Amino acid sequence: MLPGLHRRGSHRPRPAGGRTVRHHRDVPAEPPPAGEPSTETCPGCGAVLAPAPGAALPGASPSCARLFEVTLRGLREETLDPAVAAVVRLADDAYAAQHSANGGRRPEHWRTTIADVAADLDVIDLRVLVESWARSVREDVAAAATRR
Repeated sequence: MLPGLHRRGSHRPRPAGGRTVRHHRDVPAEPPPAGEPSTETCPGCGAVLAPAPGAALPGASPSCARLFEVTLRGLREETLDPAVAAVVRLADDAYAAQHSANGGRRPEHWRTTIADVAADLDVIDLRVLVESWARSVREDVAAAATRR
């Protein structure tokens, strides 16, 4: 039998080195109580996310604001590096453009949101994702401006 495979009824596989694997996100143990929505749509970017506790930022749902905070936390801790600080500013600007409380020139739909950035973190570097997201936001805003 190959290493890592197991027969029915045998022990469950363990990670290499015998260490346990920990999840970095809080996962609810139970589904939401009856009557509570299982998703919420961000009024700013349109991302459909699981509800999260916390305060909403102007133009954003609490879950979207929390996802943005958690996704950028690592970069914010490295802001002494000028290159990293520039990426954090790009992310802040992209998020602000999508979650502007005053409306302005906004597209009907955003092609990329913080939810897309967070979803791709396991396969693409965060800096690359933020640069792509910011470029997409600029293009979406420019396209919306030409349509009006």
